[in-house]
Amino acid sequence: MFYYVDVSGADLKPDSFEELAMPLFDQLFNFARWMTQNREEAEDLVQETYTKALKGFSSFQLGTNFRAWMYRILRNTFLTSRTGLKVTMTVPLDTEEGGPEFAIESDTPETLMFERSNRELLQGAMDELPVNFREILLLCVVEEMSYQEIAETLSVPIGTVMSRLSRARRALRDRLRAPLQKSETAGIAKGTVAKGTNHGL
Repeated sequence: MFYYVDVSGADLKPDSFEELAMPLFDQLFNFARWMTQNREEAEDLVQETYTKALKGFSSFQLGTNFRAWMYRILRNTFLTSRTGLKVTMTVPLDTEEGGPEFAIESDTPETLMFERSNRELLQGAMDELPVNFREILLLCVVEEMSYQEIAETLSVPIGTVMSRLSRARRALRDRLRAPLQKSETAGIAKGTVAKGTNHGL
């Protein structure tokens, strides 16, 4: 579900924070769960995110995107956590290889997999992606953020969002191709065996 909270003119008090932040809890936990790949770590991450956000609530700029602000705090908290530091030691987060890629693909690997309802396979492939690819796919596909919101969350230009998303989709497709082909081949073989058995009867 999409949440865009405009707090123009709001009085930034703790009760205002609770009203704005609590509807985002499930979304933030889902994002944290995908990023950490561990339920307990995700719970700790979300709790720390809310603690930091409440302490820094007075610095939130009126009229800006509260959801993107919360996601940015969660992401930065993750990147400074033990799990996040382990990831960043092996995968540079801001390295963008090659030039910009602005092609928007209608038949993306993630939509293909959702249509086939193979969530386990999709999650396995997502977990294997570098964190910078995993997070941008989650923000775009699962959280349904606009490019502008993603740019605000990741603190990068929209052009970077588009090029990184294109590379992430290609990386996900590469990881899904072999399992999909194997599954389809197994299905065909099973059908052939079944057909031959019936013919023998």
